[in-house]
Amino acid sequence: MEIRPVASQDRAQLAKLLDRIETFSRPEVEVALELIDAALKGTNPDYLVMVAADGEQVLGYICYGPTPMTDGCFDLYWVASDPQARGRGVGGRLVRAMEADLRARKGRIVRVETSAMEAYGPTRGFYEAMQYLEESRFRDFYKVGEDLVTLSKKL
Repeated sequence: MEIRPVASQDRAQLAKLLDRIETFSRPEVEVALELIDAALKGTNPDYLVMVAADGEQVLGYICYGPTPMTDGCFDLYWVASDPQARGRGVGGRLVRAMEADLRARKGRIVRVETSAMEAYGPTRGFYEAMQYLEESRFRDFYKVGEDLVTLSKKL
């Protein structure tokens, strides 16, 4: 498995991959694709995207960037792996590659926002395994009964 910057030929595979992830709503997929497109077009250098690939097959991706008006803080916007590739370490490899890149950029802190819904329990468990700690909860943020959970990791 290779971790590399996103390339234009990855876009179609990433769209299909996002459609296969059961927890992502249609609006979430659209936003994820907007950020991928911004990275591919170079229209916003604050969106950095790397993919995990096995030959020509894209197994997952990560999107992150600097947090505006901070010194050395970065947001992890999206990390996703193909459901058929789960259990192969794709997500962990992507997060470790991002963290290495951020250390090279003098990053201090990575921040992640996710849902507290039960369907996102495996996602929160993944972040905890990667040593991200819950920092806060914003009750009823996404909708009534769906809290926002913010996690972070010091680099």
